Amino acid sequence: MSPSSADAPAVQARDSILLAGTPVPEFTLRREDGTAFGRADLERRTTVLVFYPFAFSPVCTDQLSLYQELLPEFGQQGATLYGVSCDATWSQKAFRERLGVAIEQLSDFEPKGAACRTFGVYHPGGFPQRALMIVGPDVRVRWSYQAHSPAELPGANLIFDGLAA
Repeated sequence: MSPSSADAPAVQARDSILLAGTPVPEFTLRREDGTAFGRADLERRTTVLVFYPFAFSPVCTDQLSLYQELLPEFGQQGATLYGVSCDATWSQKAFRERLGVAIEQLSDFEPKGAACRTFGVYHPGGFPQRALMIVGPDVRVRWSYQAHSPAELPGANLIFDGLAA
């Protein structure tokens, strides 16, 4: 074991995305201002976690732009969306501002991918799989979806179907 990996905190890896009915485990992501976002922030609301590989990549840009156009409809369904990537908070902020989106971004930068591993969406290439997860007010997964490829753009219809499920 190399010295750098010996000093790294242990992170439980999952082989697959959390499925409906699973309680959301403890996790920590970082908001744009650096403050922590965790399990308690999911309580008493319906949340859609949008895991995406890389800020500024073409498919991620299209995905967040599409979801931004439909934010009012998601809101009517009682859902709050959050973008989640392993990019640093400053990269996410620049990405959000460049796109002109209001979807709050959550960073899983350090320790890199720890929360994505917890949710079962970490790609061995060092980034989140493209995935969607709806968490209910009881902090249990209501619905989840993982794209077959990072190049696949999950349509907004999937989120609406998941909210209706």
